[in-house]
Amino acid sequence: MSLPALQALRQRFPDAYLAVLARPWVADVYGRESFANEVIPYVTPRGWKDLAGKWRIAQDLRARNFDTAILLPNAFEAAALVWLAGIRRRIGYARDGRSFLLTTAIPVPGKEDIPRHERFYYLELLRRAGILEDLPVSSKIRLGGADAARAAGQARFASMGFENVTGVSPGAAFGTAKRWIPERFADVIAQLGQPAALFGSKDERELCESVAVNIRTRGIAAHNFAGETSLAEYIDLAAACRVYVTNDSGSMHIASALDVPTVAVFGATDHVGTGPTGELARVVREQVECSPCLLRECPIDHRCMTAVTAERVAREANELITLSRR
Repeated sequence: MSLPALQALRQRFPDAYLAVLARPWVADVYGRESFANEVIPYVTPRGWKDLAGKWRIAQDLRARNFDTAILLPNAFEAAALVWLAGIRRRIGYARDGRSFLLTTAIPVPGKEDIPRHERFYYLELLRRAGILEDLPVSSKIRLGGADAARAAGQARFASMGFENVTGVSPGAAFGTAKRWIPERFADVIAQLGQPAALFGSKDERELCESVAVNIRTRGIAAHNFAGETSLAEYIDLAAACRVYVTNDSGSMHIASALDVPTVAVFGATDHVGTGPTGELARVVREQVECSPCLLRECPIDHRCMTAVTAERVAREANELITLSRR
C-alpha cells in the first residue's frame, strides 16, 4: 500500500537520497525498488521494549543527517524515533497523540475526502504536506524488478520439474474469518489441472500441507513452501506463477503487485479498501448481509466464505490466464 507514495516521492525528488526504515520482515519489499537508495532494518520490537535498541537506531539516524522524515506508520513510536534522531522536518498524520513530536502534523482525512483504497491514505499525506499537487490517477500498485524475479522463480520451479504453476495462499494472518474453505483451494487446482505451489508463514505450514495433500490425492503435483522461503525468495516464486489463488493476505498484495493474474477470495474484509489492483486482479465474493464485518473470527456460520464456490474461482482464474496471454 505504501509503494505508490514512495514512487511518487522519488518522482518528485529525483536527485534526493531516499532511505526506507523498515521492519526486517518487510524490508525485501523495498530492497529491489528503484526509489530506495537504502533500506535500513528497524530491528527492535514494537512498543516500549528494548528502549536501548531504539535509542541506538535514533542515534544512527542522527549521524546520517537526514533533513526530512515522512512517517507512513501512524504509531507514536515512529514519531518519537525521528524526534530523538533530531531530523529537522518531521511529517506525519496527527494520530496517536504524537502531534507535538511532528513539525508538520497532517489532519487525518475523512472517509469522504479520498478514494477508499488504502494506498490513497499514504498518497494524501504527501499531498496535504505540499509534496504532491494531486493524487496520481493510476489504478495499479506495482513492484519493480518483476522480470528478474520471474526469471529466478522459473529457474527454481524448473529445477523441481514444475511449470505452469498455480500459486496458492490458503492462510491469512488477521484471523480465520478471512480464510476460504481449505478444501476448495484443492478443488480449484483440480479444475485448473496444473502443479501447485503452497505459500504461507511457518505457522500456516500445517494448513498448507493439508491442502497440498488434498491436491496430491487428485494426481496433481504440489509443493508446500510455507515457512521455507524468505520474503525475497517468495517474491521470485510468486512472480513465476501462471496464476495465483489466495485469500485477502500479504501474499495477495505481492502477487498482484508483480502483475501475476490474481484471484482473491474476500468475505470478512473490505475488498474496495484493501483489494488487489490492476487488470489482472479479480475479487471473488458473495454479498451477504453481514459482510464486510472486519472481525477476526466469524461468530456465526462463515456464510460469506461458504457461499463462494470453487467453480466460480476456477472460472475467474482461467479467464485471467487467457487475458494475460493476449
